[in-house]
Amino acid sequence: MAQQATIQGVILDEFNEPVKDVNVSIQGTTIGTASNENGFYQLKVPANQKVVITFTAISYKGGQKELTLKNLQVYELNPVMVSSIEIIDTVVLNTTTREDLEGITTISAKVIRKIPGAQPGVENILKSLPGVSGSNELSTQYRARGGNFDENLVYINEIEVYRPFLIRSGQQEGLSFVNSDMVRSVDFSAGGFQSKYGDKLSSVLDIDYRRPTAFGAGIDASLLGVNAFVEGDAFAKAFTGILGVRYRDNSLLVNSRETEANAIPRFFDAQTYLTYKINPKLELGFLGNIAINSYEFEPRFRQTNFGTLQDPQAIVIRYQGREDDQYETYFGALKASYDATENLSLRFITSVYHTQEQEHYDILANYGLGRPNTDIGGADLGQVDFTTAIGSELEHGRNDLDALIVTAEHRGTLEFPSDKKENDRLDWGIKFSKEDIRDRVREYNVIDSAGFNIRPPLPDLGNDQPTSRLQVH
Repeated sequence: MAQQATIQGVILDEFNEPVKDVNVSIQGTTIGTASNENGFYQLKVPANQKVVITFTAISYKGGQKELTLKNLQVYELNPVMVSSIEIIDTVVLNTTTREDLEGITTISAKVIRKIPGAQPGVENILKSLPGVSGSNELSTQYRARGGNFDENLVYINEIEVYRPFLIRSGQQEGLSFVNSDMVRSVDFSAGGFQSKYGDKLSSVLDIDYRRPTAFGAGIDASLLGVNAFVEGDAFAKAFTGILGVRYRDNSLLVNSRETEANAIPRFFDAQTYLTYKINPKLELGFLGNIAINSYEFEPRFRQTNFGTLQDPQAIVIRYQGREDDQYETYFGALKASYDATENLSLRFITSVYHTQEQEHYDILANYGLGRPNTDIGGADLGQVDFTTAIGSELEHGRNDLDALIVTAEHRGTLEFPSDKKENDRLDWGIKFSKEDIRDRVREYNVIDSAGFNIRPPLPDLGNDQPTSRLQVH
C-alpha cells in the first residue's frame, strides 16, 4: 500500500468567513476535494515526495503551496482566499444599420403567413419575442415590458390604426387588424422607439402593405374560416391595388372549453390598399378597412371537480340567459406623398375611424356543491346526484360605445448625403386629432347566497367628452 499523508484545514476569506466549494487538488493529477459549508477540507496526498497543492474558487484569486510530508503525517493548512476583482475595458457596441441603432426587430412576411395559431397573424410571433407576452391563445392582444394591452402603437404605411375599445376577453376578439396576406414588411420595437410614432409607452408595430407589380390572387380555407386576396396594377403601373377579405368562426375552439355552451363567435374583415402615382413626384394612397364582429354566448352547464381521492368534491353550475356582443368598425385613410427634391419628402395624411360597439348580457348562474360518483363500474361515473349549499348570481350588462376619431397629419423627411452606408436624416411631423367618444357602462351583479340578496347600487356611467390632441415631433 502506498504511503500517504493528510492535509486538512479551514479555508477563510479576507473577512475571516468560511468559503465553501473551494477546489483543493494536487497539481498535475486528478486527485482533489472541495471545502464544505464551514470551509473545512481534507485531502490525502502521497508521502515522502514533493507535491503542489492548489486552491481555486470562483470570484477568488487562486493559490498554491509546495509541501513534502512524511508517512501518516497530518498537516494543517488554513489558507486565506482573496476576492478577485477584474477591471475590463469599455465595451463599445457598433452597428452599421439604422434598425439596430433604434432597437427594431424585422420580421419576415413569409414567416408570418406560415405561423399557425388559434388567431393567426403577426401577434403570434410578437408574443415569442423577449419582453412581450400575451393573455391567451384566442387573443391578438399583447403586452410589452409589463405595460398594458392598450399601450401598443400600430402603424400601416405610416397610418395609425385602432382596435375596438370594449373587448374584455380573448374569445370576444375578432381578427387582427393586420392582414397577413397583404404584408410586405414588419418592424417591431419593444421600447426606445422614435418620437414620430406617438406618445404610447410600450411598443410600436410598423407595417408596410405591399404594392403589387402583377396580377395575383390566393385563397386559404379551413374549418375555422377562409382568407382570400386579389392584387394587381393598371395604367402602366401607375395604379396598384390589393384587396383582402377574411371570415372566421371560432365556435370549434370556444365550445371545447370546460363550460358547456352554445357559442357563436363570427368575425368578418375586408381591407384594401390602393395607390395612384399622378406624376413622378406626387402619389396618392388609400387604406380602407371594414370589420364586423359578433359574439353570441349561451352558457348551459359547468362542473369543476376538486378535493382528494378520499374526499372528492365538485361545484355544479347551471346557467340561464345569454350574451350578445356586436362590434362594427369602419376606417379610411388618405395619404399624399410629395417628393419635392431628391432628398426632401413630404407626406400629408388624413384618416377617419368610426366604431359602434355593444355588450348586452343577462346570465343567471345557479351553483351548488356536491360529491361526484366515484363508482368506476357505474354508468354515472363523475356525475353529481345531489347538491347542497345552493346559491345564485345574476350578471347584467348594457354597455354601448360610439367613437369617432378624425386625424390630420403632416410628416417630412430630409436626408443629408454623406459617405456613410446610410445618410443622415431629419424627420419632423405634426398631428391633430379630434376624438368624440360616447360611452355608457351599465352593469350590476345580484348575488343570492345564504338566504339574502346583495345588490350594489346601479350606476349609469356615461362619458361624452370630445377631446382634441396635438402632437409635434
